[in-house]
Amino acid sequence: MAANVSSSEREFDIMDPHCPSRTVLRHVTDRWTPLIVTSLGGGRMRFTQLRDNIGGVTPKVLTQTLRSMERDGIVTRHASGSVPPRVDYELTELGRSLAEPIDAMRRWAESNAEAIIRSRAHHDSSET
Repeated sequence: MAANVSSSEREFDIMDPHCPSRTVLRHVTDRWTPLIVTSLGGGRMRFTQLRDNIGGVTPKVLTQTLRSMERDGIVTRHASGSVPPRVDYELTELGRSLAEPIDAMRRWAESNAEAIIRSRAHHDSSET
């Protein structure tokens, strides 16, 4: 991929180790991004609502993930000047376009969870 080629003329290839599409894929494979996108699919949420809805994520990690998603144009952060400060997040148009593939992965995970659990148990019992 030549550096002087505009982004509209580039052909991205996830299998090319130098292709920037690999860093884009990071969001889909991140532990928290799919949960954030799913949570925000219903609309704007306060930081604390988002944290509580996801469960199990520390405020520090949620903040880091949201900042990365904001940098990449997936979420928008809305801060109010109130006391205490109120911060809301919502999906951008780009973020909403990620919701469908993430929803497909969610459905796959939920419908195959039992088979995976059985496979793990079978594998673990045969190793002893």
